Amino acid sequence: YLSQKEIQKTKRKFLSKRNSCMAAHNELGLLGENIAAKRLVSKGYEILERQWHCKHKEIDIIARKDNILAIVEVKTRSSEHFGDTSDFITDDKMKFLSSASEIYAKAIGFDGEIRFDVVTVYVLGEEYKVEHLENAFIPK
Repeated sequence: YLSQKEIQKTKRKFLSKRNSCMAAHNELGLLGENIAAKRLVSKGYEILERQWHCKHKEIDIIARKDNILAIVEVKTRSSEHFGDTSDFITDDKMKFLSSASEIYAKAIGFDGEIRFDVVTVYVLGEEYKVEHLENAFIPK
């Protein structure tokens, strides 16, 4: 059995490791969003918003190309062994993206096509691989 002092020490260690893991996870996500935005711009998109908040959640990237408003979910991975990232977008996430995109489109007076894309960024050491899947899903 551990003493109360040893329990507190172990708890602090765990929390500090968890926080550093979370910080690394957030940094990886931000790196992925930066790479995704750069790729979209290179493909002719105009980035309208990044990390746009609505209903206490966020849309990673809102971009426009021609008369299409692309709502972009960015998935960043440190390995290619996690499966198809579009499978990680839940029904709740799709519902949120659909309702938030309508709110955004109305706010800016946009009445063109709204499309839902997924950009997957694989950060592989110093290199990265980017996949852009247009019309990745249709919200239910």
